Amino acid sequence: MRPTVSVIVPAHGATGDLAQAIRAVRRSAAPDTEILVVDDGSPLPLAGMPALEWTRVLRLPRRSGPAAARNFGARAATGDILLFVDSDVVVAPDAVERVARTLGERAEYDAVFGSYDATPARPDFLSQYKNLFHHFVHQQSEEEAGTFWAGCGAIRRLTFLALGGFDEERYRVPSIEDIELGFRMRRAGKRILLDKGLQVTHLKRWKLGTLLRADILCRAVPWTRLMLEGGEVPRDLNLRPAHRASAAFVAAALAASVVALAAPPARLWALLVAAAALAALVPLNIAFYRFLVRRRGAAFALGAFPMHVLYYFYGGATFLAVWSLHHLGVWKRRGAAERSPLAAGFPER
Repeated sequence: MRPTVSVIVPAHGATGDLAQAIRAVRRSAAPDTEILVVDDGSPLPLAGMPALEWTRVLRLPRRSGPAAARNFGARAATGDILLFVDSDVVVAPDAVERVARTLGERAEYDAVFGSYDATPARPDFLSQYKNLFHHFVHQQSEEEAGTFWAGCGAIRRLTFLALGGFDEERYRVPSIEDIELGFRMRRAGKRILLDKGLQVTHLKRWKLGTLLRADILCRAVPWTRLMLEGGEVPRDLNLRPAHRASAAFVAAALAASVVALAAPPARLWALLVAAAALAALVPLNIAFYRFLVRRRGAAFALGAFPMHVLYYFYGGATFLAVWSLHHLGVWKRRGAAERSPLAAGFPER
């Protein structure tokens, strides 16, 4: 029998993005699909929003973060599969049916997730670059995934309940709550599929400040802590060997630039070393640069190179800083007993 699906969309505030997201879910949903919007303590309740008519709206009394909102929706859901969709994405017309078919036919998998597509909604350079980078990384990664993505990701309801849902105590703001859940799934012996054909259009407009804050504070720092606590650094997604080598070359370029400024007699050689280190990024990331050329042209790819360098700089610097603090004992290891299991709060159905 085809499994039933409950779509859960966490949202804070009534926006045009949310309206587009819900319309797309409706177009994709079968008649028996349950759609739940979880109002994460919006200043004005979302229940009266015209786009949410005929949609079940649940409301948290105060803003608690997407992890708590998704858990709240999961408590009320009745479907065999929980499909989590972000409030700023537009799913494809076949998305819900694709998820139901995939997990219905492939019993060996407990979860499936997709990626952003290559046609982001916002035309500005930064939003295009960020979205295309995410798309490329997911499309180049292994189908047998070691993590999970809740932008458009589904998990069997019984598996979700057994694992206790997202860690809402630890992740009270948008962070890596989905990655952490994926780690727990893998440790429990569950299999996760990255379906490269399950793609969504991202509506978010990125600005440099919000991008850096999100990438560093909400992703790089907690993700590094999670890897160090678990004693495992995955070799997939944006942690593949080429990405690690790229971060090392950017660090070498920075070090050589410092030498060039501090030691004038060695300036020429230091600058040559810095240039060579940066040039090494091209062969390491040639597939990505070719992808950008095909999608947006050579000028876009050239403009993306400094952003790519910046990405490797703050990613590598964050990992080194967190690694140092971790091994100095500033951040203690977080054991399983510190987490607040949520399974007891879910009704059995």
